[in-house]
Amino acid sequence: MSNPTASEFADRADLAVKPQVAAFFDPRTNTISYVVRDPGSNACAIIDSVMDFDYAAGRISYESADQIIDFVRREGLDLQWLIETHVHADHLSAAPYIQQKLGGKIGIGEKIVTVQNTFGKVFNEGTEFQRDGSQFDRLFADGDTYEIGGMKAFAIHTPGHTPACMTHVIGDAAFVGDTLFMPDGGSARADFPGGDARTLYRSIRRVLSLPGEMRLFMCHDYGPNNREIRWETTVADERAHNIHVRDGVSEDEFVKMREARDATLDMPKLIIPSLQVNMRGGELPPADEEGKRFLKVPINGL
Repeated sequence: MSNPTASEFADRADLAVKPQVAAFFDPRTNTISYVVRDPGSNACAIIDSVMDFDYAAGRISYESADQIIDFVRREGLDLQWLIETHVHADHLSAAPYIQQKLGGKIGIGEKIVTVQNTFGKVFNEGTEFQRDGSQFDRLFADGDTYEIGGMKAFAIHTPGHTPACMTHVIGDAAFVGDTLFMPDGGSARADFPGGDARTLYRSIRRVLSLPGEMRLFMCHDYGPNNREIRWETTVADERAHNIHVRDGVSEDEFVKMREARDATLDMPKLIIPSLQVNMRGGELPPADEEGKRFLKVPINGL
């Protein structure tokens, strides 16, 4: 199905299928990764994995990913998909590392090519850097479907935070990436290259057109007002209580708020390494003739 409407997405949601969801919180980046299991088989998917990175030392490690790998093995699961909801700017993906250990296909939205073209220029990657999304096994278009065991899943293009953002709907669960936060957290920023507040509002309304009982799983939570970290809510709760986009907030009101708020925000601490690695599907830049790998730092910003 090409470019489904919001109502068509709502009609396609199968609330009778209730995947088992295990969450893994990374306190260093406030990221939540998920293992999503088909209740009728041992098939699973991993969504938004994290590779540990010590920026000051320039060292990577895999403690966070190994926790997920250990869980998958302990539960006897068959990993079929490694889903990236978007090209993250605040953490590095561990998808290739996990794929090497457990198999599965790495998937991201087809607009990754837009991100690769933009940041290929920013980081002066040269002609050897492929800008066609070929670093990934599957590029999802709006409305594309795929299977995790016996579960049908589909992807909704939800740009605004980045051009490649996708929300993945799996049974009665939707994984929204950075498009939405918990109701008291509001919405994602829209000031990265290729981001747009008006587009973000329209994407959020697409998500919030899903059935009210649909479970929503966040990619990040920052514990506003010192509350405990949370990552699961519902469409109905977001529509009633989200501080930025609850029902009754107009598009113009949202855009005014979002643009004013974004103007006050600092860039994420790991944005420079994250973009260079994640636009490559989680792979590090190629080694030089001595086997050393380097990340570039653009002077005067992105």
